[in-house]
Amino acid sequence: MKTVMIVDDASTVRMFHKMLVTSPDRIIEEAENGVEALEKAIGTNVDLFLVDVNMPKMDGYRLCKEIRLNEALRAVPIIMISTESANQDAERAYQCGANYYMTKPVDADTLKSVVSAVIGEEANE
Repeated sequence: MKTVMIVDDASTVRMFHKMLVTSPDRIIEEAENGVEALEKAIGTNVDLFLVDVNMPKMDGYRLCKEIRLNEALRAVPIIMISTESANQDAERAYQCGANYYMTKPVDADTLKSVVSAVIGEEANE
């Protein structure tokens, strides 16, 4: 079983992303912001983070940095998903340690295939 943590302050976005990436072989965790995500991730075997950029308390860039600084989490892949579509937004995400950057609204098939690839699963079509 692989665990995917969806971090977004909008419950509708979390619900949509959860619908797209749910499979019988995955556990889906959710968090409303970076602080909650870190609290839930410590002591959990998270295999992938899907992270929004603009959130209260701790934004996605800071969460990405905190994950990379945490010994137990630093190797976990991070896909950042944001409404921010300028090149500098993606560059900043990669500088913070993100493995992949997507803009909202995500293409459903692209998100599914990227998630499968990043966590090392065969794409389920």
